[in-house]
Order: sequence, then structure tokens, then C-alpha cells
Amino acid sequence: MRELKLKAMAKINLGLDVLRKREDGYHELRMIMQTIRLYDRIQITVTEAEGIRVKTNLPFLTVGEDNLVYRAARLLMEEFQIRKGVFINLEKHIPVAAGLAGGSSDAAAVLIGVNRLFRLGLSRTELMNRGVKLGADVPYCILRGTALAEGIGEKLTPLPAPPACHVLLAKPKAHISTKFVYGNLKADQLPFHPDIDGQIEALKTGDLKALAEKMGNVLETVTIPACPVIQEIKDEMMKMGARNAMMSGSGPTVFGLFEDKAAARKAYEKLKRGSMAKQVYLTEFFSPAAGSDGAGGGAEGRRTLQRRETGLKGGGPDDR
Repeated sequence: MRELKLKAMAKINLGLDVLRKREDGYHELRMIMQTIRLYDRIQITVTEAEGIRVKTNLPFLTVGEDNLVYRAARLLMEEFQIRKGVFINLEKHIPVAAGLAGGSSDAAAVLIGVNRLFRLGLSRTELMNRGVKLGADVPYCILRGTALAEGIGEKLTPLPAPPACHVLLAKPKAHISTKFVYGNLKADQLPFHPDIDGQIEALKTGDLKALAEKMGNVLETVTIPACPVIQEIKDEMMKMGARNAMMSGSGPTVFGLFEDKAAARKAYEKLKRGSMAKQVYLTEFFSPAAGSDGAGGGAEGRRTLQRRETGLKGGGPDDR
């Protein structure tokens, strides 16, 4: 095999709680992670000349050793002393620095791709154990689907997939760094904690209403005062018929869960026309097929959606 094409899918957090700040400076987390059908395209080609080359469609992204896809390829190629090289073409569609784990998902896809191309024989668990060296979200992005994430996000327990619904995403123009959010979080003074256990029960019973009602993200206690438009987008989505709306990860992207397709489409069009959000997408949940290793898609992953629902020309809904 000389070439491989992969999809690196985004994630949202259906619930995000911070239990405490640890002595090592990291925060102890408890989160419900969910893959969505918004994705970057990655093509990996084996080259005879040694080394790693990365190309991307976004001119502001680094393509050297600071890029996570470069580091992911190097991690396996150095460990297994691979003497050939790889060329990685990264076509970005997941918003950057948005709370959607785009960079982590790209790294996860490259780990899977290098493992396949060079027939390294690593299991998904073995890839996940290596992925945590690149970032706390990388193991989840290898696993994909629905999962409880604990520790710093690396301890994963698969959960039942949620009922199907429409997921509206809106990223405002503002930039909020993860370092700023966690640096200003008062983990010992949080005014609320989301009901993660209640969400797990709702997943087990397939109750979307209960799942949505129990959504919560404690990081909003930092981001909303710093970036009030996050609350404005949440309010607008709720006004337009979302079951609930919340910021994903450390933000600033907001997502809303809609049961009604027409209402979701109407909200999408209104946010696209407005000034609150710079990037707006309409997509849905993704659940990997049984036996999938996290990048191919399987029968479930091949289900087609209409591209027009996301406003994207390249990545987005699972269209192959």
C-alpha cells in the first residue's frame, strides 16, 4: 500500500466537569465525548526519500515539527525505524482552536494511517497508549464514538450512542486559548457541576431529552464573561428550537441539539446571515461501526448526508 485517505472527525462535549486541580498542574476532568460528522481530509503517501513532509490548505498553519500530524508520524516512524518517508496532505475543515479537537483528530488519523501503511500491527489500544504522548484528546479521537473521559481526558469508557439528532455548530470570531481558560478557572469554587451520571443513564435509555437537559460545561464560567457572544449564540439556538445549547470543550464553539430538521436548518441559515458567528455548520452525531479501528468509517461511517446542510465544499458530512 502506497497511499491512504482518511477522515479526521471533530468531537463535541455533551458534558464537561472539572473535579479539581491536580498537584501536577493538570485538571481532573469528567466528560461525555461525542464524535460528529464534521471532518478534515488527510491523505498519506509513502515516499522513497526519508523524512516527513506536510502540506495544508490553511496558510497560517505550521507544517513543520510543531504540527501535530508531523509529530504523530514521527512518533511511529522513529519507534519502528522506518526508512522510507511520508507526504501528508492535510485538508482542514474543522475550525482551528475551536474546542472541537481538530488537531488531536488529525494526529489520531495519522497514527492510524502510518500503522496501516507500514503494517506495524499495532492494536487500537496500543495506538491510544502512544497517542496520549501527543495530547490528552488523541486517544479519544482514535476510539471515536461516545465515551466517558476521565483523568486529564485519557481514561476512556465507551458508552451507548445517543439518539440521532441534528447538531448545529457556531464558532464566533473571538479566540480564547485553552491555557487562558484553565488558568482562570476556579475549580474549587464552581457554582455548578453537570450531571454526568444522569447523562450516562440517559444514553443507556436512549433519552435525548434527558441527555440534553443535563448538558453543562463548567468552563463557561470563564469563557462567557470573557466572550459574552458565546451566551448570545446559546440563547439564539434555544430560541430557534434547540433542545439545549452549550459550548464545546474550552470553546469558543457553541453547539445546539435539534430534533426537528426544519428548525435546525432555519437556525443554521439565521446564524449564517448574522454577525455572531464566523463559521456555522449543520451536521449530526457519528458512531463508528463495530470492529472499526477509528478512521475508515465502516457501514455507519459511509452513510451519506447532503453537503448543502453544512455549507462546506470539502469536508463536513460523511460524503464518500
